[in-house]
Amino acid sequence: MPYEKIESIKTWAEDDRPREKLVLKGRNALSDAELIAILIGSGNREESAVSLSKRILSSVENNLDKLARLTLADLMKFKGIGEAKAISIIAALEVGRRKKDSSTEVNPSISNSRDAYLLFLPVLEDLPHEESWVLLMNRANKVIQRQSLSVGGIHGTVIDSKILFKMAIDKLASGIILAHNHPSGNVKPSDDDIRLTSRLSKAGKILEIPILDHLIIAGKNYFSFADEDMMNQ
Repeated sequence: MPYEKIESIKTWAEDDRPREKLVLKGRNALSDAELIAILIGSGNREESAVSLSKRILSSVENNLDKLARLTLADLMKFKGIGEAKAISIIAALEVGRRKKDSSTEVNPSISNSRDAYLLFLPVLEDLPHEESWVLLMNRANKVIQRQSLSVGGIHGTVIDSKILFKMAIDKLASGIILAHNHPSGNVKPSDDDIRLTSRLSKAGKILEIPILDHLIIAGKNYFSFADEDMMNQ
């Protein structure tokens, strides 16, 4: 089906051009599509940059979180989006993620599962594959370090207990909170997740570095083993 013929942005009223609109009215006046249009600069023969940006957003239900999960290959499927433009979109969304992450308190205290979830969310929410991360805690439940443990595929990742506990010992940690993501969006723990949590929890007790919780993060939702009393199953 051919695309609707759309006039070039250069023929639009000055107030309707994204760059000029940003200068005249400020960044808050621009829609998501207009901001992306500025990133990509131009569309294709059938679409303006704004129209192409609207179509890209429509493909992810106008959800920027879902847009951030698209890969280079995903973005380059759109006519008019080459590697350079795809990289610009991904880089801009990553800058936004890091800005949100940098606003986090340097050594926050963790008093419940949601506190931990909010620290893991910036690094796990947009990933198309599974990763495992850890919070190393001191005796006052303050975070010593947030660290990546392993990178897996679409269906799973592995945590090496030797690496995990060596990391905790090196940092003189008194407690550990684990997290990994489920790209599928399903927060329910798998049998492997349950076995892994139990095994690491038992090892932590022997080493006197307890595993305080294990979170599964799927988008904006999460599952806490501690909240569900499943740390020692």
